[in-house]
Amino acid sequence: MSSGDHGGADLAIWARELCKGYGDRQAVKDLDLQVERGEIFAVLGPNGAGKTTTTEILEGYRPRDAGEVRVLGQDPGTAGPVWRSRIGIVLQETGDFDELTVDEVLRHFARYYPAPLHPAEVAESVGLADRRTARVSALSGGQRRRLDVGLGILGRPELLFLDEPTTGFDPEVRRQFWDLIAALRNAGTTVWLTTHYLEEAEHLADRVAVIVNGRVVAVDTPACLGGRHLAGATVGWREDDRTQELVTGSPAQVVQELSARFGGDVPDLVVTRPTLEDIYLDMIGAQQ
Repeated sequence: MSSGDHGGADLAIWARELCKGYGDRQAVKDLDLQVERGEIFAVLGPNGAGKTTTTEILEGYRPRDAGEVRVLGQDPGTAGPVWRSRIGIVLQETGDFDELTVDEVLRHFARYYPAPLHPAEVAESVGLADRRTARVSALSGGQRRRLDVGLGILGRPELLFLDEPTTGFDPEVRRQFWDLIAALRNAGTTVWLTTHYLEEAEHLADRVAVIVNGRVVAVDTPACLGGRHLAGATVGWREDDRTQELVTGSPAQVVQELSARFGGDVPDLVVTRPTLEDIYLDMIGAQQ
């Protein structure tokens, strides 16, 4: 992309040579990335990799030291309230609203936006329609997180930032939350998702970026990240009282040959491919 492009109309986020330091430590170093409109873009990386700093710069909450950034076509460092009303933010932790009801919280924050969604509509969309009169203190952890997302989408954002949204969720609630995020994307909202859950990134993301030591080291679909789709499969079976393994690019052919050799079922047959976690751990290990 040329310097005059500043992020095309089809991009929700564009950053080039983004830098941010704290004293002697460079949290973000010459970071480049592009996020297309209407996609869920997941950001992975170990603690201290620069994910939070990058997110805060994109949200307009933290100034950068160098580089160019455009979010929804504008520089978040100088954009005004009209631009801010076009984004939604769901932080890891939110304010204390325990004594207010769900409806009261939504109605209060709706006043900050020029054309908010109706609080009842928001409550319905995040699965809290039957909890509108409940005090926040009476909500479960998953329901509180749904309220957080409700606040994030209240202003009809074109772009929603989600920072570790399902930390502490049990598996059932996490999967319900995934359905909600997918529904937002299907309705046209671009989603920037930072997460430590590899399964979450694989389930939700259209593309995944891995940030290590302040730089983007890889961007691809979950299926293709780090050449995962080209990696060989491991075929395992038991023969002569020993476990045998073979790494191959043609697992179906190997299984067929084994089946013919054994005259049917292959003892303890297992076929595996590298998981997203395998690829991710190899990737960050190579960068440390």
